[in-house]
Amino acid sequence: MKNTVEEQLHKEHIKLSSRLWLGGADCMITTLCNIITGGGLTFYFVNYYGMDPGWSAACWMLFGIWNAVNDPIFGYLSDRTRSKLGRRIPYIRYGSMMIAAVFILTWVSWFGHQSDLQMFMQMLICLFLFDLLYTAIATSLYVMPYEMAVTNEARSKILFVKVIFGLAALSVPLFLLAELENILRQSLARFQLLMTFIGVLAGAIMFFSTFFYREKGFVRKEQQYPFLRSIVTCFKNRSFLIFEVLSFSITFIQTALMLGLSYYFEACGVNYLACYLAMLIGIIAGMWFWMMPGARLGVKPCIVIMCLVFGAGLAVMIVFGQYTIAGVIGFLSAGIGFSGGMYLIPLMNGDVIDYDEHLSGLRREGMYAGVNSFICKPAISIANAIFPVMILWFGYDASLPLKDQTAFAKLGIRFSWLFLSAVLLFLCAAFIGRFYPLHGRQWSSIKETLAARHEEKQRIFEQEALEKMGEE
Repeated sequence: MKNTVEEQLHKEHIKLSSRLWLGGADCMITTLCNIITGGGLTFYFVNYYGMDPGWSAACWMLFGIWNAVNDPIFGYLSDRTRSKLGRRIPYIRYGSMMIAAVFILTWVSWFGHQSDLQMFMQMLICLFLFDLLYTAIATSLYVMPYEMAVTNEARSKILFVKVIFGLAALSVPLFLLAELENILRQSLARFQLLMTFIGVLAGAIMFFSTFFYREKGFVRKEQQYPFLRSIVTCFKNRSFLIFEVLSFSITFIQTALMLGLSYYFEACGVNYLACYLAMLIGIIAGMWFWMMPGARLGVKPCIVIMCLVFGAGLAVMIVFGQYTIAGVIGFLSAGIGFSGGMYLIPLMNGDVIDYDEHLSGLRREGMYAGVNSFICKPAISIANAIFPVMILWFGYDASLPLKDQTAFAKLGIRFSWLFLSAVLLFLCAAFIGRFYPLHGRQWSSIKETLAARHEEKQRIFEQEALEKMGEE
């Protein structure tokens, strides 16, 4: 029996075209999100239009409350969707063009010469609409590898492609945010045209991607828990709670790092091309390590290594970040952390969901993704609210160009940008290393049993579908 299960594990295969289109769609929705929540929206309203930072902070905190409401509800509805296309694909296909339109309209002034209140209203409405659609699309794309495959071997091939495409999802916002002040100073119309192009391209790729991958059919027949029980059951999964410590921290860190880019490069005069090249090298080195020697170590030890390396690099930048060599070291470690965040964390999340199936017998990816967002998305609002306030503590003067800030203000930019992220990474390394349970031979045995169970359920589903077609 064991040999049969191992053969099934080895045979699980996802076509390259499916992996490529899924990676492309994920890249596009991530690009839009990184621009909106990674500092672009805050910089646009606060630094370009002159909106008071207090209004911006209030907007992000209200937005955080909205996030707490819509994500678990969507996860629950997604798990219970009974479409012929599947449980996730309809949301990707039909939401793609709507989110493209919202993204494009975000960068158009709705009220002409806007007051703080009017800018607050536009910013808040755009965030609410964008996140509603982003939740539906990104959650569906995020859980798709778990719908398509059960083994970490097959999932890792999907995630590898997502990481490669993730380079574009990171690179476009990185270069855009680094040059945002210059682009807006030169021409608002050119900036808006660029945003329109990005929005249309993203919507088209997400739409057409849905014709190239599919979900396993048997999960549509499962009878899901009621809403409250479904949420409570997630919180009873100890491995999920431990995972959330890492997930919340990484969400905060990714947002915070994107948010401070335009400030850091302009204020410190560091060569951003050298830093981005170092990040690319870090991503490549990280992916080699996670997929080769790291595969033998397992997900848990790799997560600990990632957090320690990433945190150490950020610490170097806080102290010496005014020098290019320190920036290169920091961005090299950030590349290692980025590759780990894109590759290791989804594998870890998949294991957590698989463990829930081991206990409940149900596939509940949508609810887990929704509760994960419920816990983690406030980190986006917190990061966006904290940074513009923290830099004021160090004497940052919004009326001055970034390069003309005082030396203490420039130190404050680095501290406000990186300190909390470094602390969170070191705490995660200690916490995951001490408490995360899904590791070792016993867990490998459980995964093999789940793979065999999926094969049998899918075989029965396909047989029943053929019999039904024959009757018709």
